Amino acid sequence: MSSSSRAMTMAHRFRGFLPVVVDVETGGFDCNRHALLEIAVIPIHMDGEGWLRADAVVSTHVEPFPGAELDPRSLEVNGIDPQHPLRGAVPEKVALDLIFKPVRAAIRAAGCQRAILVGHNAAFDLGFLNAAIARTDHKRSPFHPFSCFDTVSLAGLAFGQTVLSRAVEAAGRRWDAREAHSAVYDTERTAELFCDIINRWKAFEDQVVPIPA
Repeated sequence: MSSSSRAMTMAHRFRGFLPVVVDVETGGFDCNRHALLEIAVIPIHMDGEGWLRADAVVSTHVEPFPGAELDPRSLEVNGIDPQHPLRGAVPEKVALDLIFKPVRAAIRAAGCQRAILVGHNAAFDLGFLNAAIARTDHKRSPFHPFSCFDTVSLAGLAFGQTVLSRAVEAAGRRWDAREAHSAVYDTERTAELFCDIINRWKAFEDQVVPIPA
């Protein structure tokens, strides 16, 4: 391993940003009209050798905001019943506070300045996150408001795959279609995929292999 890789810290790896994987399940595709129904986050940390690892997932079910629309086609895909009595959903402001707390702790532990959202089709997740922040007038979001890392692009580069299930399998990991479209499962698989891709790049750099001109 090169000395530069051994000395790398998360605070230096991504210019002061801490990657945090986010997945949302929603009642449609329009972040301003359709309900946010589930959200899960996984901060990414770096071990002493410079390898990325996924932390524990934090998630919550979310109550539809007043006036939110629910598209039956989206509910059919994600299997969510917003009115289920055992769903344990909380209002958007409570949900944001719940997921932001471990993200802020991870930022401090890594010596970073801010979180950067990692997602599969990240603009979708960031859009719903930002819409909830705006609706609740939340003043302390730890996330960068518009920058993000998209595993669609990264997986397309690394494996030639853009669909999450196929990218996960191309990375050598198992995909369970029965568990898909839950915020927790998709966040865990996306976190593994992100770490796999970044760690493969690190392994390539450590070999000091010249890139062809």
